[in-house]
Amino acid sequence: MQKVLKKYVAFFTFPTLLAFIIAFLAPFLMGVYLSFTEFTAVTDSKWVGIENYIKAFTSGGDFLNSLWFTTKFTVISVISINLLAFLLALLLTRGVRWTNGFRTVFFMPNLIGGIVLGYIWQLIINGILYQSGVTLTTDPKYGFWGLVVLMNWQMIGYMMIIYIAGIQNVPTELRDAAAVDGATPIQELFHVTVPMVMPSITICLFLTLTNSFKLFDQNLALTAGAPGKQSEMLALNIYNTFYGSIHSEGIGQAKAVIFFLLVTVIAFIQLRLTRSREVEN
Repeated sequence: MQKVLKKYVAFFTFPTLLAFIIAFLAPFLMGVYLSFTEFTAVTDSKWVGIENYIKAFTSGGDFLNSLWFTTKFTVISVISINLLAFLLALLLTRGVRWTNGFRTVFFMPNLIGGIVLGYIWQLIINGILYQSGVTLTTDPKYGFWGLVVLMNWQMIGYMMIIYIAGIQNVPTELRDAAAVDGATPIQELFHVTVPMVMPSITICLFLTLTNSFKLFDQNLALTAGAPGKQSEMLALNIYNTFYGSIHSEGIGQAKAVIFFLLVTVIAFIQLRLTRSREVEN
């Protein structure tokens, strides 16, 4: 069997490798090159060195404002989503009636597209805020918390399913041993359940962290960065820079490269920290 697999491995992997190179690697490398140029099309690029990267941080300060807004949003969203999802998972693994129905209902928001979610929650939140004479775009704090609520509503069910799988995989023998040793439910939670669910925590933290940083369509639909780009997240800022004016494409591409490196480094650090705390069953 091993000889047969080695004989045909190139035949089966080449199409996938070719698609990866054409659809991801080549455009990525071209994007990195274009971030050092001034261009309106790929064929008319002019090398300008690190000028685009300097302008990304100095032109108007929009990029730094978006970075700070996105960082605050990510921290609050990651904590709230994972905490609520974990608590729901604990509840739905304790023999609650209609457990499967609850799981389905909580998971369904994740199936709705971001643009649709953004407009739905815009109508809901504006309908509540309008009674006080304000809207989501009156003050950036309303847009900020509106995005947090939207992100929680969309992601909690998805993370909950992952946590449920992890909790159900905790060996019964460990729970029984903890009970025999006189551990309280809180002690069992923190000394048995949480350590054994660390692989699920790693996955959920990675997904919520990267999705929060990359949030675009929900931000576009809910506030579009208003008022005055104060609720503009990084992905939307890059989009607005790239298509905002003539000769700004290079700056937008430089911001995209910075964005990629930032998310990659943060995600790598998170994976290293959480994986180091995982234990084997």
